Amino acid sequence: MQPRDGISLSPEGRVDRLAARLSVLGLASVVTRREGCIRVEAHIPHVLAPELWRELFAVLKTADRFGLVDSSADGRSVWAGVDDKTPATVHAARGHGHQP
Repeated sequence: MQPRDGISLSPEGRVDRLAARLSVLGLASVVTRREGCIRVEAHIPHVLAPELWRELFAVLKTADRFGLVDSSADGRSVWAGVDDKTPATVHAARGHGHQP
């Protein structure tokens, strides 16, 4: 579910949406705050179907940054960071009227 054109989501709203989409994929997430960023982390099971990887990356690319951690001790996990200062706008309002 995407927000309507021109609607901005707060950083917290973006994180909530990201965590909810991870939950739909069957991944439990943990949300933490760092200076300037809200971070969402989720553990990846050892076996994940290829189509779920595609959906997972579609979810992660909605963040401002993301990564994959592959650790022999803990297995794999993903993280996504959302800047806590600027909300994301789905589509810019440019093109509506005169702009200098």
